[in-house]
Amino acid sequence: MVDDWTVTVASVGDSRCILDIPSSGLSILTVDHRLEENAEERERVTASGGEVGRLSICGGTEIGPLRCWPGGLCLSRSIGDMDGGKFIVPVPFVKQVKLSSNGGRLIIASDGVWDALSVETAAKCCRGLPAELAARQVVKETLRTNGLKDDTTCIVVDIITPNNTTTELPPPPPPTKKYNKLKAFFSRKPCFRSVNKSSKKLSSVGIVEELFEEGSAVLAERSAIRYLGVGYSTRYTY
Repeated sequence: MVDDWTVTVASVGDSRCILDIPSSGLSILTVDHRLEENAEERERVTASGGEVGRLSICGGTEIGPLRCWPGGLCLSRSIGDMDGGKFIVPVPFVKQVKLSSNGGRLIIASDGVWDALSVETAAKCCRGLPAELAARQVVKETLRTNGLKDDTTCIVVDIITPNNTTTELPPPPPPTKKYNKLKAFFSRKPCFRSVNKSSKKLSSVGIVEELFEEGSAVLAERSAIRYLGVGYSTRYTY
């Protein structure tokens, strides 16, 4: 959600939203709820009585990512997966930030994109392009990298001043060599605990101010969240 310069992001599952700001760098506004990646969510599921493990085939060989049983979902938070039982919750991780009048660009994409591209690659490959073309470019780069079309969706939102038509982002770099799939995953320190802090800076130059963050999976532990107006976005998908 975008209201003037305030951006509110609520997420479940493994889609990600990144914020790209000229002269400031990249910020990740979501948290992954993949059981393979999120130790705190694994602990929550097992503490609630669920089981976390890989799919077992003939001879007891385990394959694939960690999943929640019953149901076999590899995510700890989702919307609509009722067969996962009470262990899979639809409660989102929420972050709210305030941008300066310089604006910025949001890149929101499904897991197929992030399995192929790092956040840096996704941002660099579409800089200098308007939102619609930028979304197309991210998907094209994903397909060029690993050739998969499954779960490959991208939305780009440019948050700009009324008298500008595009954000002042640097031009895209020349084509790069094919990325290794394992190297495409990015590393970051997750933040899952419930917090509510003001005036916390996400960037060293003060371009982004963090207003709110809430990660608890239990509704009773959460603070009241004020939802804001929805901004314009462009989506391109296979």
